[in-house]
Amino acid sequence: MRIPFLKAVAKNRIMISDGAWGTALQSEGLEAGTCAEEWNRSHPETVRSVAKRYINAGSDMIETNTFGGNRHSLKRYGLEGKTRELNKKGAELSREAAGDDHYVLGSVGPSGVVLMMGEVSEETLYEDFLEQMRGLADGGADAICIETFSALDEAELAVRAAKTTGLPVACTFTFENGYTMMGVTPEQYAEKMRELEVDIIGTNCGNGFSGMTGIVSAIRDTAPGVPLLVHANAGLPEIRGGKTVFPETPEKMAGFARDIVNAGATIIGGCCGTTPEHIKAIRKALEQMNDGNL
Repeated sequence: MRIPFLKAVAKNRIMISDGAWGTALQSEGLEAGTCAEEWNRSHPETVRSVAKRYINAGSDMIETNTFGGNRHSLKRYGLEGKTRELNKKGAELSREAAGDDHYVLGSVGPSGVVLMMGEVSEETLYEDFLEQMRGLADGGADAICIETFSALDEAELAVRAAKTTGLPVACTFTFENGYTMMGVTPEQYAEKMRELEVDIIGTNCGNGFSGMTGIVSAIRDTAPGVPLLVHANAGLPEIRGGKTVFPETPEKMAGFARDIVNAGATIIGGCCGTTPEHIKAIRKALEQMNDGNL
């Protein structure tokens, strides 16, 4: 039986998260430009099997197939009226795969709208996030993971909505060349997360592990003592034969994971291009680093 999520994070020096969901579902037949979250309803066995493969590879926690499950993103597919249903189902599928001894993080991605441009009001966006968060909580998520954000104002609304569930809240930003797309530095981000009393902070996407060390160090220096989650890509994307590939092998990515832990990360996982084989190699490398224990 699992202990509460934050107690587990505090108890373990390192925990292993999962890898990419989008590329995993694409390998199962999800076509580009279609709604991944709709598969929670139409292809539940496939979604559950992706989650289970990460559990079998050594993940202590898995996310949900709900990254684009907010009302604004779902509206592109005419599914905005199914927001709560699709998020609840996504959490249920990961919960089934995780069982009683692993954890489920409800994945929440950016809305795709820009507040400063007046595309939507703060009140509306907050309510939209709240709808998604409640679906994830209803489906059995152990925590909410707000990820790949770049704007502080949008993240604050998402964090406030997540906190209403009573679940622990993680929030990660994506940085490239020292800034997010909205010009936020790791230090500014970390300070804001401390102000909002976010339970877990960190960074994901945008870089392979080799590009994360400086970002992790900056966040750790600004917010010492706060658990830090890192989901890196399997290297920087390359175009080969007309297809986007992520070149880092499981072994190479696992080697870089040691550096990320030494920089201060406490939860390690993967983003774009990361497979169960990468997660398995990362777990093995970090167990060796810690005398067989995590």
